[in-house]
Amino acid sequence: MLAALEQTLTPLWEIVEPWMPALVGLGIVMAIASTFAIPWLIVRMPADYFTTRRKPDIDRGLIATLVWLLRNALAILLVLAGMVMLVLPGQGLLTILIGVGISTFPGKYRLERAIMRRSAVFRSANWIRRRANRAPLDYPAADNH
Repeated sequence: MLAALEQTLTPLWEIVEPWMPALVGLGIVMAIASTFAIPWLIVRMPADYFTTRRKPDIDRGLIATLVWLLRNALAILLVLAGMVMLVLPGQGLLTILIGVGISTFPGKYRLERAIMRRSAVFRSANWIRRRANRAPLDYPAADNH
């Protein structure tokens, strides 16, 4: 069994090995960037972000459509890089969460509310807001659909 696992992983390692410095570097950059970006975003979001229903603006102009496309392309790239970093060195889960956070897809806000309903996440977010002298976030109720 161990030999079969080694036989399977060796070709994969040969493919990944040249990319290791870049992947480790990306992981370090993402860790440093998230140290600043996540608190910055939490402090700037409105207190009712997770309790107020928001409708996406479907009627976009050309520039807004291009920004939307670039934003979602970056999100896909981050989610894919995060998935790779789950098995390689790097901040995989954090990179996936950042990718989901900047994307726009059906069910995104429901997913964000589900994450914020976790008591440790909710307490941590409000701890960051309290340190910045911001009103605490409203607790998101469970979705009924």
